[in-house]
Amino acid sequence: MSVRVATTQPPHRRSTVTTRLQNFIDGKFVDARSGRFSDVIDPSTGEVYAQAPVSGQEDVDAAFAAAASAFDTWGQTTPGERANLLLKIADAIDARADEINEAECRNTGKPAARMAEDETPVAADHFRFFAGAARTLEGPSAGEFLAEHTSVIRHEPIGVIGQVTPWNYPMMMAVWKIAPALAAGNTVVLKPSDTTPVSTVKLAEIIGDILPAGVFNVVTGDRETGALVVGHPLASMVAITGSVGAGMSVAKTAADDLKRVHLELGGKAPVVVFEDIKDIKAAAEAIAGAGLYNAGQDCTAACRVLVHESIHDEFAAALTEAAAATVTGTGEDAFYGPLNNPTQLERVTGFLSRVPAHASVLTGGHKLGDQGYFFAPTVVDGLQQDDEMVQNEVFGPVITIQTFTDEADALAKANGVRYGLSGSVWTSDHGRAMRMSKRLDFGVVWVNTHIPFVSEMPHGGFKHSGYGKDLSVFGLHDYTRVKHVMHYIGE
Repeated sequence: MSVRVATTQPPHRRSTVTTRLQNFIDGKFVDARSGRFSDVIDPSTGEVYAQAPVSGQEDVDAAFAAAASAFDTWGQTTPGERANLLLKIADAIDARADEINEAECRNTGKPAARMAEDETPVAADHFRFFAGAARTLEGPSAGEFLAEHTSVIRHEPIGVIGQVTPWNYPMMMAVWKIAPALAAGNTVVLKPSDTTPVSTVKLAEIIGDILPAGVFNVVTGDRETGALVVGHPLASMVAITGSVGAGMSVAKTAADDLKRVHLELGGKAPVVVFEDIKDIKAAAEAIAGAGLYNAGQDCTAACRVLVHESIHDEFAAALTEAAAATVTGTGEDAFYGPLNNPTQLERVTGFLSRVPAHASVLTGGHKLGDQGYFFAPTVVDGLQQDDEMVQNEVFGPVITIQTFTDEADALAKANGVRYGLSGSVWTSDHGRAMRMSKRLDFGVVWVNTHIPFVSEMPHGGFKHSGYGKDLSVFGLHDYTRVKHVMHYIGE
């Protein structure tokens, strides 16, 4: 099959109406002291529709100063007081869901139905979960572990948290970072991606009406701004969601000041399909959905299928059919929208231009349309373990297929990447499911499903996928420090 490849992009078109965003610092929206701005582009049209500040040192300093001052009070609030405010934020998200959806969809090109059903209500639920979790932190019971001495454990807030969020789920990833940090009693300085700042600024508007000034701050900007946030001396901890390269850079910077670090990085999720699955077509449809959701711009996407050789042909045909039927666009029937930016489109296109001779593109493999950054749902078969499309994160609507012979071969191929974020096993054999889920070297393993998340369960990876957990009480614990206090009780 020939692959149509877009090698150049048209210049960005500027809208007749351009909105200028502001930073949110110390409870107020303010212009950047740097005086610099960058364009914000609608990826479904390639049109510039807003500008965001490119914050410099003075802007970041102001945000951290506000957060540090607010921590003196916020860090002393009771869990119940913080919980009540987080519940108000959740209610406000529900009440203003239409505004959030509009901001996110314009900024990312996400189909409105996907946003309204899958993200905004879940964001509100995350705030409600962490409101409850703040009041139920558990640990070892107090006791006399040494004669005439009573020991107690305190979970304390860390301080000011510097956070950097990505462009694939701008609003949701901000909530994953903000909610546990605030619930634990920390204050926050957050920098969203330079291509998707709009929904985070909208979130600041909503949160700013509820929290005390300085508790939550947003500075927009580029990579240099992110480096200023990560390296700021007032940051006691830094947390990012991003690429492996970005995570390594953050870890190195944080090491110079011994800051706590929380990293949620890339993924290359194996989807291990055994010959005993009950319904090949149903499994293929589910896997296609989990691989193409959000245009495949998801670190947990079902992007790397390993199928038993005995059912390869039937499964590959079913997966190709399901992928080819997937609707791309921004309309009501669209399943996914555009890639986020021209750089990402170039990256995905580049992978497809380098498909090795031993592999074949079963469907897709090319840009769609003349406007925006849409890419066709794509399935690539016949890849080998060392191929770049197997080893490296494509982060686009691309699903690869390999075969395996037995459990040992499946495990070797599934674990044979540098990532360790998530994966799934598809089988009717309970014992096999248990063996595979035990030995897969990934932080999240699904069985006969792929990609669901709930507030109560942790998300986070191993190896080059980073460390630390989002969601659940484990996510809350990541934003606390543990102190042992011992009392002498002898006479």
